[in-house]
Amino acid sequence: MNKKSPEIDCLAGIKYYSTTFKGIGGSIKKSDNDFYVKEIIDPYFLKELSEKKQDNKVFLVYEIKKKGLDSNHAILILKKKLGINFKIVGIKDARATTLQYSSSEDNKKRLIKNIKIGEIYLNFLGYSKKPIEKSLLIGNKFTIKINNPINKGNDNLSGFVSEIDNIGNFYGLQRFGSGRLVTHLVGKAILKKNFNEAVDLLLTYTTKYDSKYSIEIRERLKDIKNIPNTIKIIPKGMDIEKKIAQEIIKGKESIAVLRAIPINIRRLFVQAFQSFIFNQVLSTAIENEYSLRKCERDDLCFEVVDKIVFGKIKRFENFDYPSSKYEKIPIIRLPGYAFQPGKNRFDIIIKEKLNNENLSAKDFFIREMQELSEAGGFRQAVFVLKDFKYITKENSTMIEFDAPKGTYATTLLREIIKPIDPISAGF
Repeated sequence: MNKKSPEIDCLAGIKYYSTTFKGIGGSIKKSDNDFYVKEIIDPYFLKELSEKKQDNKVFLVYEIKKKGLDSNHAILILKKKLGINFKIVGIKDARATTLQYSSSEDNKKRLIKNIKIGEIYLNFLGYSKKPIEKSLLIGNKFTIKINNPINKGNDNLSGFVSEIDNIGNFYGLQRFGSGRLVTHLVGKAILKKNFNEAVDLLLTYTTKYDSKYSIEIRERLKDIKNIPNTIKIIPKGMDIEKKIAQEIIKGKESIAVLRAIPINIRRLFVQAFQSFIFNQVLSTAIENEYSLRKCERDDLCFEVVDKIVFGKIKRFENFDYPSSKYEKIPIIRLPGYAFQPGKNRFDIIIKEKLNNENLSAKDFFIREMQELSEAGGFRQAVFVLKDFKYITKENSTMIEFDAPKGTYATTLLREIIKPIDPISAGF
């Protein structure tokens, strides 16, 4: 059996490592420049952009480069400063330097071409007849620095490369709130219709990874309704908590309080719980030594077209479908109200995990907050990547690779580093 994960990984459903590689140690994200992510967008979409406005091209397309700020907050800042709603399709972490694409409708005001707001750089690319859509995002290109690895040899990842094709495609800790790990708990409370609990978790939940200052503030927020002046001590980084507190002080009910949170953030709660179940299923598969790379009878599978998964997945299909020239890899379903378990090895585990949480597929349809309902989905069981490279230096190891949208670079990094304490190691 593979080595068990650290405690915080287990709390996110990531119970095992996929590889036997010992790990090189070290840390990531020492600075925002150490973790660079660039979106890979459909090249045909970019090719069709025009420099000048045309009658049928009413959307403006931009590059957004940011540093030290997550995508949702960057969009909120741009809206506040420019009065423009920008649409993005990828959610990027705060502790990184990222380049992603966005679009906005022509607001008939002055054309904003290039502008810098704090650590956000906005660069106009051209006009398009359609906005940015999820289907246009192919993947992400990563360049990451691992600081101070313990194993500093000239070829410190040679053993890892031999196992690189068998890594479980886990959702990373940032999906759940990193050290705080609260997002999926909020989602579970919403699915159980415990909306008061969902609000309380968002406002007051703490873990041992929270700072003393954060724990103190959240303790005081437990009585925000009776001591409204507490709102004055909420720091700038807790803008969601501040919004919640404001609505509670106004006397709003829990559903109305939750709806004060921007919809793109609000939807992450139930999605995070789906991710938690997925991680648990994948952990059980690894524990039982299931193959994550090869499809078995009754599995649902993706076809990897020309060895590239980046949005070029042709279709998912049953294992019994006539063979083709393309490699097939297993997929695991994400639970939702449309989930009807089949006979395959992964569906059986999903049903078991939902039962353990006293939930069923129908609970993912939320009548009280239908905008948070989730039908379900699919995700490949194995982490697929392209063009993996590494360079070992005296006090660091640089790695580069491309990965499909929806995969987490930290999933690969944890297998490389094998951190004893993921949070202190930058995860």
